[in-house]
Amino acid sequence: MSDTATNTGALAGRIALITGASRGVGAAVAKRFAAEGAHVILLARTVGGLEDVDDAIKAAGGEATLVPCDLTEFERIDTLGPALLERFDKLDILVGNAGTLGEMTPLTHYDAKAWHNVFDVNVHANWRLIRTLDPLLRRSDAGRAIMVTSGAAANPRAFWGAYAVTKAALETLVHVWASELADTDVRVNLLNPGATRTGMRAAAFPGEDPQTLKTPEDIAGTFVDLASPECTRHGELIDLT
Repeated sequence: MSDTATNTGALAGRIALITGASRGVGAAVAKRFAAEGAHVILLARTVGGLEDVDDAIKAAGGEATLVPCDLTEFERIDTLGPALLERFDKLDILVGNAGTLGEMTPLTHYDAKAWHNVFDVNVHANWRLIRTLDPLLRRSDAGRAIMVTSGAAANPRAFWGAYAVTKAALETLVHVWASELADTDVRVNLLNPGATRTGMRAAAFPGEDPQTLKTPEDIAGTFVDLASPECTRHGELIDLT
């Protein structure tokens, strides 16, 4: 990628934070955002995965900042806002992509610790991200947030347990937040990627042929559209199924 492409991309000069950025959808979105000129802040637990994504971005001429962090480390999440304010003064884009599937088991068989972990990652961590990053998004001339959900929220099925419940909770959380931002320049939306070739999808559907599914790269363009300053959509659920 040339410097010209970096400077003239759809997200040129934007600062974007992406959770779950070490693999799958998060990694694909991070690479695409960087190719569109954004400085990407990559947050994930796996340092090796983050470094691989960082290497790919830099090899293509992009820029990234790595934030190794487990989303259940709530006190660390709470420090993100002040730290990013000091370094970047604002945040233009938040992609809340990270999530955990939990156990595929009847509700009555669910281990309590595992149940609470799914809520911590899929709901509580996103609330803390919203709380610490909302002021920085408001400092942007066109703050954008894209929170990743699932069809399991609207179509709960047997054995999907905590995952379905937490995605439904996430959707309500984001709709409330969007309502509170109605009179600002920040635009917040939910995105359901649908069946996509990821590790989580393979864990949920082990007998499925992954070659029949779209790739994370196939959907990265929709994230760019929702992250761009020109996007006017707000409080919506974009369904790519």
